[in-house]
Amino acid sequence: MTTINAYKMDGLGNDFIIIDRRSNSINLTKDKIIELGKRSNIGFDQIIFIEKEKENSFPITIFNSDGSEVSACGNGSRCVAYLLSKNLNTKQIRLKTSNRSLNAKIVGNLMVELEMGKPLFGFEDIPLSKTINPADVSLNIKGQKFTGGFCLNVGNPHIVFFVDDCFKHDLKVIGPLIEKHELFPEKTNVTFAQILDKRNILINVWERGAGLTKACGTAACATAVAGNNNKLVENKVAIKFKEGVLNIVLDENNKIFMTGPVSEIKNIKVEI
Repeated sequence: MTTINAYKMDGLGNDFIIIDRRSNSINLTKDKIIELGKRSNIGFDQIIFIEKEKENSFPITIFNSDGSEVSACGNGSRCVAYLLSKNLNTKQIRLKTSNRSLNAKIVGNLMVELEMGKPLFGFEDIPLSKTINPADVSLNIKGQKFTGGFCLNVGNPHIVFFVDDCFKHDLKVIGPLIEKHELFPEKTNVTFAQILDKRNILINVWERGAGLTKACGTAACATAVAGNNNKLVENKVAIKFKEGVLNIVLDENNKIFMTGPVSEIKNIKVEI
């Protein structure tokens, strides 16, 4: 067994192991990722690998705690950007995921702004298994009908339901059933959102491949976009989680900007 250096960080309790592969090739099997992700072990929502710089960008590879690879992680990307900013002594970092480029900026003490790009609404882009109106999706789950679901892709697939009480439904029960519904060929992230006013939304999230998480950056972005498209909120909105707030701005070009806190960097040892 080999011991490697790694980092542990979180954004509003959404936590990550970050492994720097810029100078050496460290590979983990799916079984090892699942083992490390257990809360009885180190525990994390996602594990993120930083790859060698290419064309002024740092590629990142992201895996959920169930071992599945994903194309986006908003809070994780902000944590990686902060880590690299300290390492390189710069306030601006460009990251590259498997499907988009992300521009990050350090805007204060442990505060990171991330440009997430533009949302996608086409059924093939989300993706959905059939052609339906992605802004008004109804699903029957365990005898309950959930209506008005808004589907979109912000680097990964999401469905957002606007409800009176976002903690009324047990996401541990219905979250995985919606995540794996036949409508979503690549599964989906699930958010129940409660509008507080035109500038504030409280949300509860079931993450694809990670389960119930304390926060989710892409869910915050998806909720802001869905709420704004439904004329429920303005283009600047605070998305509230149990441990804090992510501020989302939708600019005139439909680009999404997410700003929020990250934790201090913790150096850890990982046995692989």
